[in-house]
Amino acid sequence: MTTLHEIPVSLDVETQKRYLSYALSVITARALPDVRDGLKPVQRRILYAMYHDQRLLPDAKFRKCASVVGDVLGKYHPHGDSSVYEALVRMAQDFSLRYPLVDGHGNFGSQDGDAPAAYRYTECRLRPIALLLLKELGQSTIDWRPTFDGVRSEPIVLPAQLPNLLVNGVQGIAVGMATSIPPHNAGEVIDACLALIDEPQIDTRGLMRYVRGPDFPTAGEMLASKAELHEIYETGHGTLKLRGSYRVEPPVDRREGAHLIINSIPYGVERSAIMEKIGELFEEKKLPMVVDCRDESTTDVRIVIELKRGADPQLLMAFLYKNTALATTVQFNMTCLVPTDNPEIGTPKQLSLREMLRHFLDFRFQVVKRRLSHQLAELNRRIHVLDG
Repeated sequence: MTTLHEIPVSLDVETQKRYLSYALSVITARALPDVRDGLKPVQRRILYAMYHDQRLLPDAKFRKCASVVGDVLGKYHPHGDSSVYEALVRMAQDFSLRYPLVDGHGNFGSQDGDAPAAYRYTECRLRPIALLLLKELGQSTIDWRPTFDGVRSEPIVLPAQLPNLLVNGVQGIAVGMATSIPPHNAGEVIDACLALIDEPQIDTRGLMRYVRGPDFPTAGEMLASKAELHEIYETGHGTLKLRGSYRVEPPVDRREGAHLIINSIPYGVERSAIMEKIGELFEEKKLPMVVDCRDESTTDVRIVIELKRGADPQLLMAFLYKNTALATTVQFNMTCLVPTDNPEIGTPKQLSLREMLRHFLDFRFQVVKRRLSHQLAELNRRIHVLDG
């Protein structure tokens, strides 16, 4: 009779091995977007489920978000429902994405930091722009892999016609690395893609004639020189200063002071946090030139600050920029997953603006070639039938 002998294993080596497996799983399967379609796996699975399983096209009726979340959990994404719903909500918020991909019906949160309603109350469907990422599915344009249970297949990447990674940006924290790409104007990014096609040797400085900088859905003023932007787009990391904008309305009565109107706040900052901080400064007697402050915002930002007669609005704004979240920094960390020889696994890499556009264009050339080959094969099959 044979006996099994226990093989000694170093706890240090085994811990390193298992932590590395966990880190790679978080990096490749959760936190970082793919350079080709600009989506994290959970976002890709949500869009695919809405398009393929639910058929929630832009002209379809709205459907409960609970139905979408349930489909994604049951078929594609075996994780918590909160992570799926949070990703769905973010894709519907016009203050989070420059070009939202989901059309939300109901309470999907606000710039004040209000939480969205539960998914049993809200409804959703795809926006027309989302079809630019999805409509070439089913034409042999991309590779597929089995889902977690092996029952069905899911796309490894969507055949995106839109450079979504730069256009909508992304935020993500993995293990040992993170990504932070702000949104950009779609017209500028597409013009840069066309310039790179026409002139393959163009450098980052040349591309910056088209991509002039981030374009935030919440507007604001960006304080950066061309040299600072060039360094960020060349290296793939850095920081920029962003602040809210304002205008001054003259007083109706000469005995009163002017009204200072804040009409935009920095990207990612909650409006309620700014109002609370201004209220604290007012109570601490640090705003002697202010009479009153109120929030008249609806869909547009409008924070009204009533000034005393003779008060200097620019001096007040300089103080608010220094002491509130009206001025903040925007992090650039252009880390994403780039394709490897194994189509199912990407490797994380920090890219420059040119490298990011080059990867997207190479992917588009491949998708178009595979789509045309698929259409040619279908035509040949039809011709064979007609000949018979």
